[in-house]
Amino acid sequence: MRPVRLPLVTAAVTAAALTLITGCAEKSDAKGGQDTVEVTAGDSSCEVSEKEFPAGHVRLAVENTGSKVTEVYLLFPDGRIVTERENIGSGTRATITAEVEPGDYVIACKPGMKGDGIRQKVRATGGGEKAERSPEMDAAVAAYRRYVREQAEETLPKAQVFADAVKDGDIAAAKKAYAASRIGWERTEPVAESFGDIDPKVDLREDGLEDGRDPEKDWTGWHRLEKSLWAEKKITSRDKELADLLIKDLGDWEKRVGSAEITPTSMANGAKELLDEVATGKVTGEEERYSHTDLVDFKANVEGAQTSYELLKPVARENDPELVKELDRQFTSLNELLDTYREGRGDHAFVSYDKVGEAERKKLSDAVNALAEPLSKLAAAVAG
Repeated sequence: MRPVRLPLVTAAVTAAALTLITGCAEKSDAKGGQDTVEVTAGDSSCEVSEKEFPAGHVRLAVENTGSKVTEVYLLFPDGRIVTERENIGSGTRATITAEVEPGDYVIACKPGMKGDGIRQKVRATGGGEKAERSPEMDAAVAAYRRYVREQAEETLPKAQVFADAVKDGDIAAAKKAYAASRIGWERTEPVAESFGDIDPKVDLREDGLEDGRDPEKDWTGWHRLEKSLWAEKKITSRDKELADLLIKDLGDWEKRVGSAEITPTSMANGAKELLDEVATGKVTGEEERYSHTDLVDFKANVEGAQTSYELLKPVARENDPELVKELDRQFTSLNELLDTYREGRGDHAFVSYDKVGEAERKKLSDAVNALAEPLSKLAAAVAG
């Protein structure tokens, strides 16, 4: 879950994170093309240049003319997400490439990144044709679908260990199991978010609650339990109920991932979303503000992004070999930097993030920026 919250962040890291959020968008070519729908997002408006466009590969060229950070979604009518771009800064532009079949859709702009947004109904026209896909693209989608299923299946038993410790009232055991229980989720979060309803149940931070919602009644999931374990240092009867609810919601996620809408461009866009997640939650220390296990999430996000990229690399290399060279270099650089913070063995063996100083956080943020800029071009390279 990625609401933009900046008060916990030092000035240096904040500036670096905003470079990632807005800088790449400012460099995008957000104009022109017969397959381009221009989206003008204001504080109280969401205007689209075309309400009908050909099915296939379509580009949303977004310009945020408002005063607030915004996000733009292309949605199915039932609310499932086709593609999205969050953290579009005031006065900046972003280009989103998506693959769509003929049918009805909704474009939603969310000023301030809250609520249901301002919506426009649109339609992709055509006689049932689909965007052209090579055998390499089909193989990438099939392999990624298997990866997503595997991550969900591996998460459930780890989450059960965590939930059982909470229900046993064992704070030490619950703390030990917490970070490991989240890795599969963090690797594949864009797919989970595509369903719309699961992510707020299991991964919401308290400051992400909609106005008027009661944290005692409406805040559920990992981070509510994180606060109990590390900040409140106690496990209540409500926490034990929330542990069972977490397993129920994650079980729902596991059942549904097999039916997720996955395309080559959604894989590429999802990789970029995971880097945005790092910039606005992990580097800043906001995501795991009580447990300080941010580097575990950080690494999982990078692993998920890299998996999508590696599967799409054969297609991207054919269309843009220089981009592939740069992405290889930047993934290697970021992973090497992350490995310097390892502490012991295992996926969740990282130093506590509260021990990482401002200068070190700035280096991590710069490395994320260096990867995010070329990664933002992956969807266009895949689409050709």
